[in-house]
Amino acid sequence: MIKIFIMDVDGVLTDAGMYYSENGDELKKFSTYDGKAMEFLRNKGIKTAIITSENTQIVSRRSKKMGIDFLFQGVDDKLTVAKDLCIREGILLENEASFVGDDVNDLELLELVNFKACPKNSVERVKSIKDIFVLQTKGGEGAVREFVDIIISKGFCDNK
Repeated sequence: MIKIFIMDVDGVLTDAGMYYSENGDELKKFSTYDGKAMEFLRNKGIKTAIITSENTQIVSRRSKKMGIDFLFQGVDDKLTVAKDLCIREGILLENEASFVGDDVNDLELLELVNFKACPKNSVERVKSIKDIFVLQTKGGEGAVREFVDIIISKGFCDNK
């Protein structure tokens, strides 16, 4: 059973694009469907976390709006952060955590957890991981929502 749902940001919660305004402001596109998915997880008692190599106010604001329990930015070693978080929360990383990632810096964590997924537009090395759910939706277009719907419909979480 899943007790924590962990996500990357760029390419998962966003479309992996980097947008800049004329004034130099950085912009990211997020899907409201993914925000609603966090509500579904909260209602099931599942904790949520973002682990990303980026470090931006945009992600901090989006995380807060989505009600994310744990936010880790500027992370080079996602696996170590996930292991430490799970130990601190009394969660078995391999059996009680899920992760959605899309690129090579997500490989180690994706290979370790039982419940794993990647958006349709992920890199091929990620899509070829054994037992990964390759979602039909692209990052930034509701891929996280698709995986949450799978988790709930297949009974991978407690039914509260």
